[in-house]
Amino acid sequence: MLKLIGAAMVVAASGLGGLAVAGNYSRRPRELRTLRSALQMLETEVVYSATHLPEALARVAGNCDRLVEPLFSRAAAEFAASTGITAANAWENALIHYYPGTALKPQDLSILRSLGSSLGRSDREDQVKHLHLAMEQIKSAMAGAEEEAARNVKLWSYLGFLGGLITVLVIY
Repeated sequence: MLKLIGAAMVVAASGLGGLAVAGNYSRRPRELRTLRSALQMLETEVVYSATHLPEALARVAGNCDRLVEPLFSRAAAEFAASTGITAANAWENALIHYYPGTALKPQDLSILRSLGSSLGRSDREDQVKHLHLAMEQIKSAMAGAEEEAARNVKLWSYLGFLGGLITVLVIY
């Protein structure tokens, strides 16, 4: 009886591990999609509403999905609270705090960093160009992430449980 409980625990633990990895693969396209949507909102605020950047970031934070809200709210708070801090520095600080809790990859982070380096440094038209570039890069990354998720979600889900079963068979 004790062996059976132990075997079930091993299979469950490895299965949950596989599901956690699969969850990261399925979460990344969703995060990229919400980031792209939030950047579209930021573009609207900057171009059509002619809103100053700290206020635009705060408005986007208030209207965007909860997955990306911490990035925009922190950037807005840092930029508005500190005199002398540039928009690029506020964005970078927000990214530093936002990135570890996400399923984003380093190449996704580099897209957001390159966008941040141009925020607040140029006129409206130039910022729109940088926002469009970032949105296109995110769209491309999103297509790759969806393809990767389609391949790997089932694989890791099954691999976790099968790995647990193999471990149980080897032990017993």
